[in-house]
Amino acid sequence: IMKILIILLIGGITFVSSQRKVSISLKMPKSKPNHEDSYLCTSYKLDANKEMDIIGYEPQADEKTAHHILIYGCKTPGSMEPIYNCGSMNKMEFSYIWPTYPCGTGSQVVYAWAKNATNLTLPQGVSFKVGGSNAIQYLVLQVHYASVDYIPEEGDESGVNIHFTDESQPKTAGVIYTSSGGRIPSGSETHLDVSCALQDDIVIHPFAFRVHTHKLGKVVSGYKVENQGDSWTLIGKENPQLPQMFYETRNTTLTKGDVFASRCTMYNFEDHAVWVGSTK
Repeated sequence: IMKILIILLIGGITFVSSQRKVSISLKMPKSKPNHEDSYLCTSYKLDANKEMDIIGYEPQADEKTAHHILIYGCKTPGSMEPIYNCGSMNKMEFSYIWPTYPCGTGSQVVYAWAKNATNLTLPQGVSFKVGGSNAIQYLVLQVHYASVDYIPEEGDESGVNIHFTDESQPKTAGVIYTSSGGRIPSGSETHLDVSCALQDDIVIHPFAFRVHTHKLGKVVSGYKVENQGDSWTLIGKENPQLPQMFYETRNTTLTKGDVFASRCTMYNFEDHAVWVGSTK
């Protein structure tokens, strides 16, 4: 799947002092997938009586084993089992519960990692609000396995350390997530484009972006489009074969009526056409 992810904050950034910080380690509970391209999930129940603010992520994984990791914020998880299948294009692991989605209800992405990317710390005063009366009551870790050859006998513990504060942050983070698909003829460069119009009456400040493709991807870029397509402003552009971390964006804002557009530039060096999208 070709994707560009942009973390967003609403409003300006303000200073917050003396935060009380705690961390959890959300990791696979010694999972034992039998083959590559398995997608497995595990969930963490948040405190429904206490709001917490996520302010950073510290990956604990290696690209030799994990092709990518996503963390979903869910109202309910896809399963209450400790480990469950959770990929739309996965090979099923029959030792775990039958395929499902990462979330049962209320799905949203709050973090993504691949290619040994480094830590992510949100800007001062910005957070993902979870637990308490918020829509996110569970955090779900999804691991897409690139290989099972390096998993120890006792099982895999790929995951992410998640850093919280119990002091409410004034600005709210979110994610715009786009994906595209199509056919890439052999020996050709192909552009795969997708766009969406913003309908909410808010001001959004993009502050970081992350791109993701598989091996045929060369460049992924994101743009703000105004004036019915007459004005294009680059938000972010990166090579998806580099560490897929969150990079700083150019200074701009998105408001109601703007269009967010992304382009995946793919080069197919194989001797056959390749279909991309919700398939490998």
